[in-house]
Amino acid sequence: MDMEYQLPQNYSTTKKTKHNLIPATPTCTNDNYCSCSCFFCIVSETVPTLRRAKISRYFKQMPHLDDQEHILALNGLWKIAVTKPNDPEFPSLGIFRCMAKLIQKSVSYKDWLLRDQNMYIPYYAAHIIGSYAMNEVKLADKAVKSNVVKPLIELFIGKISWVEQRVALRALGHLASHEATFEAVAEHEAEIIEAAIDIASTCLDTVYEKFVSLKESERLEYQRNLLTRGQRGLELENRKAEEWANQLQCWSLYLLDCFAWRERSVGLICKKKQFLKELCGMWGGLANPTSPAGLGLVRTLCHTKIGRESIADLKEVIVNLCNISRSSDDRQKLAIESLLQLLKDPFTRYKVMDIVVPVLVDLVELKSLGQTITQTLLQDYHKIKFFRSLNLKSERTKRTLEELWDLKVDRVKRESLMTEQEIREKEAMACALKQEGNNEFWLGNMEMAAMKYSKALDLCPLKRKRERVVLHSNRAQCHLVIGDAESAVSDASRALCLSNNGYGTATCLHGKSLWRRAQAYDMKGLSKESLMDCLMFISNRFGETDRKRKGFKFKIPYYVARMVNKQMNATWLFAYSEKSRRRRDKCDATNLMKKKTTTWRKIKGEFLSSRMLDFLEI
Repeated sequence: MDMEYQLPQNYSTTKKTKHNLIPATPTCTNDNYCSCSCFFCIVSETVPTLRRAKISRYFKQMPHLDDQEHILALNGLWKIAVTKPNDPEFPSLGIFRCMAKLIQKSVSYKDWLLRDQNMYIPYYAAHIIGSYAMNEVKLADKAVKSNVVKPLIELFIGKISWVEQRVALRALGHLASHEATFEAVAEHEAEIIEAAIDIASTCLDTVYEKFVSLKESERLEYQRNLLTRGQRGLELENRKAEEWANQLQCWSLYLLDCFAWRERSVGLICKKKQFLKELCGMWGGLANPTSPAGLGLVRTLCHTKIGRESIADLKEVIVNLCNISRSSDDRQKLAIESLLQLLKDPFTRYKVMDIVVPVLVDLVELKSLGQTITQTLLQDYHKIKFFRSLNLKSERTKRTLEELWDLKVDRVKRESLMTEQEIREKEAMACALKQEGNNEFWLGNMEMAAMKYSKALDLCPLKRKRERVVLHSNRAQCHLVIGDAESAVSDASRALCLSNNGYGTATCLHGKSLWRRAQAYDMKGLSKESLMDCLMFISNRFGETDRKRKGFKFKIPYYVARMVNKQMNATWLFAYSEKSRRRRDKCDATNLMKKKTTTWRKIKGEFLSSRMLDFLEI
């Protein structure tokens, strides 16, 4: 049987060969079709019993044969597994045992791995296992019984490269997600936890150093082919490398989460203080918005006693959670839930209150979580108000809780007893103060304007949410001009909560408040939060245009496009890796220059010394 391949002109089969063999669509040219042992001929067999027998025999023989047609068969099996992951036919015929043996052979025999196109085999084999183990528990159980875990761990700990690590992590994550197969993965618990933490912390640097930062001619050909499916192109390769690096990090965090939510290895994870500090920054990126990423693991840890105590001691983590809770990030609710768990625990509540209370108080108007936030913040406020038995370290925290009590308890009672006439009078007074604030703003008296808006908010009835949105947003603008970014974020967040009673629908949000909060986050140096607000602002504007002016072509304002471009560059997945590389190169260049200078001075000193000796001899 002959197969058609796409071979480069300079392809050779020596050990130094760069693996750039791209399999084309196979075509069997054997005239004796019925006796052909080609995999594609076997699966085309029309007699079911004969077909199953041939496929089973093929899977048994495949790991023991050194046939270059294997990569074509694996490519075909990979496509079938991806498109039909719940089909039990191939798993019942021994595909898992076959793939496990191929992976083990790849790890154990380096010479065989580097021969011809064998470099593709471990990637496809691990991917096939992961696809079939993804959904069906029965298939995952069959994979475990076929001894796939140990070979996958060999790839997972980096025996070949980051490309194989990615698919091994994916497969192990799917196996660990099922109750029936978790224990088989947990047998290697300590090794897996250590490796997963290391991968999550270093994978971006690894992918940048070993692929993205390299010149096109220095990159491994087989990795380029797997990334782009043979299409090539530097831009496409870099984009896919970024996507895969992101998945590598997210899947390692998902694997850790599978242990943590079963309360396994929580202590081992929490010992890594630096890892915990970096967790909130592992956010999945724009390419992977549905992944809980680092925040998912933080939320899981906050549901355990050891996890809460460890996170409560790390101020950096608490601050990051607070920033995300007041952003347009899809993971906002995960951050809020984590903070609430810390506040509900009496052992961690007073460790985090001074940081958390001023932030969560801005979110009490959220429709989905506002009532829960209010109850959690005020759960022991009666001890302060009536008994004075609770001593808070921060006066700001105490004052914030007093304001919240007045807003949600005392003021609600007072307004419920007012007549409609009294409410209209208070509303009229608030509008007058708002106009005075506007006048002060245009005169440049920002502090006075903010004071007028504050008085208007004190008078404006709670039911008049639209007016309160404008007052909070205007006060946020005053804080922006003054340079008080934190207060601007606070007021803008309150306006956004009131405008939509939750962040579920972008088209209902107050656009000006979104833009003002994006600017405030930019002032604070929080690029990710600023970017998410910018994107939500664009989505909001697009929705308004679509509703109000059908047929009108939407255009992104230039000032927003400029901000998005700035924050996209700042939040690029490899931004920190690139900065570290440049810093290291600069340091190396400086050291080289110092070494050359020292050598020159030494030579010059020896020369002058010899001239002095000559002079003395004369």
